[in-house]
Amino acid sequence: MSDIHAVLLDMDDTLYPEREYVLSGFHAVARWLETQVGLPADGTWTELCELFDHGVQKGTFDTWLDQRQMESNRWMPDILQQFRDHMPSIVLKPEVVDVLCRLQDRWPLGLVADGRWQSQQKKIIALELSRWFDAIVLSDQLGPEHWKPSTKPFETVLAQLNVSPAHAVYVGDNPVKDFLGARSLGLKTIRLRTDDGLYNRQEPPSPDHAPDGEIACLSDLPDYLDYHLQGNGKGHSTRRHA
Repeated sequence: MSDIHAVLLDMDDTLYPEREYVLSGFHAVARWLETQVGLPADGTWTELCELFDHGVQKGTFDTWLDQRQMESNRWMPDILQQFRDHMPSIVLKPEVVDVLCRLQDRWPLGLVADGRWQSQQKKIIALELSRWFDAIVLSDQLGPEHWKPSTKPFETVLAQLNVSPAHAVYVGDNPVKDFLGARSLGLKTIRLRTDDGLYNRQEPPSPDHAPDGEIACLSDLPDYLDYHLQGNGKGHSTRRHA
């Protein structure tokens, strides 16, 4: 099998638990609502978290507003703005930092992430990802039509790294969108299916959406790359040191 010349990674629920971002956003919304309507921020945050953890992961704010008998049209635009514009309280776990160190020492790294680019940029700042990645592509900056599974963000990041698709691997978590475009270009793909991932129960909607392999935690990635994609660890590193 061809040697790896670059490793590409998703961000949300791949480098950090996306739930932590959501809870951070709930904090921002709860604090803002306290200033607007006097509801205690701690109580609002707890209620939003309970809804989210009980499966109301889409329409959480709508459901909460309905329970509070607050008009959605009146409050939703400002609530969403507070959620999307807040500086998130998220950090990389030590084991993720260790993985990125190990990968960075061997290969150029690229980040490909969906989502509103303003919010994603704040996550990148909070997680200090620029220190690890040689190229970062936020698909929203290419246009909403180029969110994954579009091939455009992958083509863009590979061009920045000067690597062909056949020599790159992409790691993501969502089988509905993460792997279809990457595979169609010729990248190898790996699914990270963690116990707490928001999409851990989601199955690929078709064989074309399915990843080439799967790991249960990001710490498994370096060894997986060696033993499954680099010929039992005999592949060479392509990291160019100064």
